Amino acid sequence: VQLQASGGGLVQAGGSLRLSCVASGIIMIDMRIMGWYRQAPGKQRELVAVATSGGSTNYGDSVKGRFTITRDYAKNTVYLQMNSLKPEDTAVYYCTVSNQHWGQGTLVTVSS
Repeated sequence: VQLQASGGGLVQAGGSLRLSCVASGIIMIDMRIMGWYRQAPGKQRELVAVATSGGSTNYGDSVKGRFTITRDYAKNTVYLQMNSLKPEDTAVYYCTVSNQHWGQGTLVTVSS
């Protein structure tokens, strides 16, 4: 099982980034929830966005209207488009499948 996340980096406030996470070795991944969580220094891990196999999505309150989660079932990939980034979005972003499998995290830093 492997979840490979990419796309993090340093961006100025108001900017955009797109995260990607490719999953491999997971049975019936099409039927599973895929999503993103994040953890800022000194804080607990929190929900960013998840997408079900049926196409439903759910977002954390702090990112609603700014972030968009999408899936490419053919590529076993989940994306997170992040717009209007704020310094408080700075965190390590983790992708997950069914909250059972986790990627290594990708750092997003938003400068003011």
